Amino acid sequence: MSHHVGTRAAAPAQSKGWAVLALLCLAQFMLIIDITVVQVALPTIGADLALGREALTWVVTTYTLCFGGLMVLGGRLADALGPRRTLLAGLALFTAASLVCGLAGDGGTLIAGRAVQGVGAALLSPAALAVVTTVFQGERRARALAVWAAIGGSGAAIGVLLGGVLTDGPGWMWVFYVNVPVGLLVLATVPRVVPARVRDDAPRGGRVDVGGALLVTLATALLIYGLVSAGDGGWGAAGTVLPLAGAALSYVAFVLVERSVRAPLMRVETLARRPVVSGAFVMLVATGLMLGLFFLSSLYLQHVLGYSPLRTGLTFLPVAVAITLGAHLGGRLIGKVGGRPVAVASFLLTAAGAALMTRVSPEAGAFTTLVPGFVLAAVGIGPAFVTATTTTMANVPPGENGVASGVINTFHELGGSIGVAVVSTVAASSLVPGAGAGGFTSGLVLCAVVAGAAAVISLGLVPPGRPAGAFVGHGHGHGHGH
Repeated sequence: MSHHVGTRAAAPAQSKGWAVLALLCLAQFMLIIDITVVQVALPTIGADLALGREALTWVVTTYTLCFGGLMVLGGRLADALGPRRTLLAGLALFTAASLVCGLAGDGGTLIAGRAVQGVGAALLSPAALAVVTTVFQGERRARALAVWAAIGGSGAAIGVLLGGVLTDGPGWMWVFYVNVPVGLLVLATVPRVVPARVRDDAPRGGRVDVGGALLVTLATALLIYGLVSAGDGGWGAAGTVLPLAGAALSYVAFVLVERSVRAPLMRVETLARRPVVSGAFVMLVATGLMLGLFFLSSLYLQHVLGYSPLRTGLTFLPVAVAITLGAHLGGRLIGKVGGRPVAVASFLLTAAGAALMTRVSPEAGAFTTLVPGFVLAAVGIGPAFVTATTTTMANVPPGENGVASGVINTFHELGGSIGVAVVSTVAASSLVPGAGAGGFTSGLVLCAVVAGAAAVISLGLVPPGRPAGAFVGHGHGHGHGH
């Protein structure tokens, strides 16, 4: 009799667990979509709000900068204040900021709204993941994390398509407005479905290194500001040199702060471990290449070839599918041959794809060179993401999993910010309406060179051998989003 009661009690708990996962995945999906959804809308936003290349670059990078720069701090706050409370705070901020972005009548308001969206995302994402790992145990946790990881690839893909549909239909403002009802729905439902043991009755306390988080975000903001300025003033101009020098000093200050505080944001010992360095490097370059290529191609298709936003979104669909397929392939190959050959092959494929894209011409259309090249590059970028995550998480000591995962996720967002800033600077001359394809090609050549260099560096940096058996067991397409 008691056995039957136990089974009956377990069933609702299980179904409630999957309800929690569905809800949190919806929230995470919004955050991921907001990285790529804006890419297709950029030319229309630029025309409507009279924004130049620099401002458009900031519309993309401000979100990923605040998201990435503050993500580890968000994870620490979830530990200190409790994940449920942190999750609700992040969600409320993100939803309110999305409304501000949609209502923005000028570039300044839009960029400020994007910054607050990033802060909200940095609180929401690690707290949501903490809730998932608390609610699910054992085999169910591996399945839940696989679902969570899949959102990364599919969210980027759907973001591009949704950006085209909304921009062409009700207008670019809806790229942001669409978050508001979703955010309110999740806000209303989380208190009901997130179980009591994840509530904030027993915050784990501990100090929070706010100074370190602000320093690393400031350093990266200055780095991006310097890179974007170089597109207009050249590398020798004061507007380029001063921010870059400030960035270097802030990074040094960050390392010194981390060595001296009692509860550092990122332990220097963890950061110095080879698997973490290699994972951060692969993640930084892969995301930089992916968002850089999306940024260039979106402006090229709409400015040079005269595509509508919807047609641009549809043109990118094969690319998005290729990233997801590449990630699944990478997950399988790493278990067989190890991370190093997968990383090297990934970057070589990406370099070949970007090189093929440079042969693009307005007469040839998109589907002869641009799309095939981008698809080839995307098949390479997918496995790079998996390599960055699996090789790192399989080679760090158990007590450092959370920090290492935070570091890799941070470099995922910062890579996107830096990639867009760099290609925007190199291709500056082509990123205005009516310009030719010259600067666009130089941006692609840069991507090909960077990918080739990354392949050579990976040969020496990425740890050889297969990740430890336990991890690969759930790395067959499960571990990408850790």
